[in-house]
Amino acid sequence: MRCRPCRTPVRLCRRNPPFGLTRATPRRCSCGNRGCAMRRPVALLAMRRELPTQLFTADQWRQLNQLVDLATPEPVQDFADVPDRVLAEVEVVISGWKAPQMDAALVRRAPALRAIVHVAGTVKPYVDREVWYRGIAVTSCAAANAVATAEFTLGAILLSGKRIFEYACNYVADRAKTYKVNPPAWPWLGNYGRQVGIVGASWVGRRVIKLLQAHDMPVRLYDPYLSRAEADRLGVELAPDLVDLLSTCDIVSLHAPLTDETRGMVGASELAAMPDGSVLINTARGGLVDTEALTAELLTGRLTAVLDVTEPEPLPADSPLYKLAERGTVLLTPHVAGSLGGELHRMAEYALAELRCYTAGWPFHGAHLAENLDISA
Repeated sequence: MRCRPCRTPVRLCRRNPPFGLTRATPRRCSCGNRGCAMRRPVALLAMRRELPTQLFTADQWRQLNQLVDLATPEPVQDFADVPDRVLAEVEVVISGWKAPQMDAALVRRAPALRAIVHVAGTVKPYVDREVWYRGIAVTSCAAANAVATAEFTLGAILLSGKRIFEYACNYVADRAKTYKVNPPAWPWLGNYGRQVGIVGASWVGRRVIKLLQAHDMPVRLYDPYLSRAEADRLGVELAPDLVDLLSTCDIVSLHAPLTDETRGMVGASELAAMPDGSVLINTARGGLVDTEALTAELLTGRLTAVLDVTEPEPLPADSPLYKLAERGTVLLTPHVAGSLGGELHRMAEYALAELRCYTAGWPFHGAHLAENLDISA
């Protein structure tokens, strides 16, 4: 960061970094000129109108206003509503859910734009490739959002291993009878030694792997872009291909991005490779799975599933999956694995840390790179 009149670099100190990031605390300009004032970048909020109050606590909002000068008092939903003179001064766009499209038209009207900080997960629906081609840095809070999704996934894995969803439904259905589970009758029941397969070494996939280290459950990983050395660092066995992983794991959790390459990657032949009694968990994107093929397998009773995302989303009202959900062999949730409620503040904290990096002149820690767009979420 440089002071406005003399452009001299400002000295910085580092303390208490959140999320392992470095907090930059500006100090007086090194030029010694008492008239120098450190310039704060002008930022524009682009998201749903009510979202800032849901994302930021009062203290986080105060920190935001110490880091940047907001161009408008309210977030915008359409850049066409922002006067040219205002956009001309915007250096940072702070975006979120329901943000307007950030494309070449925005770049032309905002010549000072240098960075986009997306306070959510994926940036693909909002940021056009032209933004990267113009040299604008893009980051998101995917790493922070991954924490909530990974915690949901861990819960799904542990409960699925004990068939809790099915037993809960049966217990309610048989309320007039004496319902008793006889664990010794099912040696395959429970989580000890159950092998978990992770598809995709994404932010969420890596977090799930870390959480599973506290449990007696060996983990295999499939990711065609991950080296064996990196898998060793994660402490997992790298599967040579998807079918090999599916055929050897009791519980499989999907964490791959939805791309042209991965759409429908789990189809009829892949599902057929899964052992009887195994579980498929999807908290990533519904399009990774062939819904028709999955429905057919689930109707046989051979597999069970936890589906936080589906294709289409939501499912049609006559989908057989709803009936299976009533029996507990499928758990359907309405895309709630990611950050909700107070978990949004974690993303806000990450965004503030990224803004501190930007004002200090350091690269983003969660940067999205143009060369990785085709293989990332």
